[in-house]
Amino acid sequence: MTRTPDILCIGSVLWDVIGRSENAMRQGSDMPGRITRLPGGVALNIGMALARFGLTPALLSAVGRDAEGDELIAACTLRGLITDHVYRSDDLPTDRYMAVEGSNGLIAAIADAHSLEAAGDKILRPLEDGSLPAPYKGAVALDGNLTVELLASMAQSPLLAEADLRVAPASPGKALRLTPFLKAGRGTLYVNLEEAGLLCQASFDDSPTAARALLARGARRAVVTDGGNPATVGQGNDIITLTPPSVHVARVTGAGDTFMAAHVAAELGGAVAQPALKAALDAAALYVSGETKI
Repeated sequence: MTRTPDILCIGSVLWDVIGRSENAMRQGSDMPGRITRLPGGVALNIGMALARFGLTPALLSAVGRDAEGDELIAACTLRGLITDHVYRSDDLPTDRYMAVEGSNGLIAAIADAHSLEAAGDKILRPLEDGSLPAPYKGAVALDGNLTVELLASMAQSPLLAEADLRVAPASPGKALRLTPFLKAGRGTLYVNLEEAGLLCQASFDDSPTAARALLARGARRAVVTDGGNPATVGQGNDIITLTPPSVHVARVTGAGDTFMAAHVAAELGGAVAQPALKAALDAAALYVSGETKI
């Protein structure tokens, strides 16, 4: 029997290939370290974190009907995620993400999410064919690895008109893909300081200023992070800002997804603005320090 999800996670589900060195790195560095392959992608990272917080997420994404895809689906199921609604393509390979990290943070990364983009609105079929209730009235975590056209359609779609939308850009390079949600005043936008600047066509020195600017440009609600500096949640005239715990940085890939998942889980559990933000910052700090299992 298919389980009933607590939240839908829509977006990238792929393999993360991460090279990490304990040394500081720069362009051209050749350092000893460790290379790992783990289930990843923004939607999946959020889903796995939500599952660790006791929720039951369902994935809406595209995964190839290849050996890597079969292995990935099995890994997702093992981690407590519902994969029944994932679009399995016969002719598109399973997507991948590759990153290099040093002790000084992310050095470089490439996201190969072309299969997700090529699948397009096929990933939303479960909302159209009755497999999932529509209009969907629950929480939805959505990432910016989808095409601009599909994201723009989703911002106006009656299928999601009553959903509690939580939207993240996936990376600064895809921040502008969130513009339809900004214009429509839909959802909660989860961005870092750089992504906020791109959406507002400005530069910001701190998260409160960035959050206010996003609200002024039409955002219904904005959550802005800035690494180890204060993070802000803004809605209407309410601005809440907290400083994250100071920790040793052991990894960075997936930290923003963990923050978002913890914030969503806290709010779905009934936490109000300040406690929810604190819970998210604490969870992200544990993840960055390497103390949270993946």
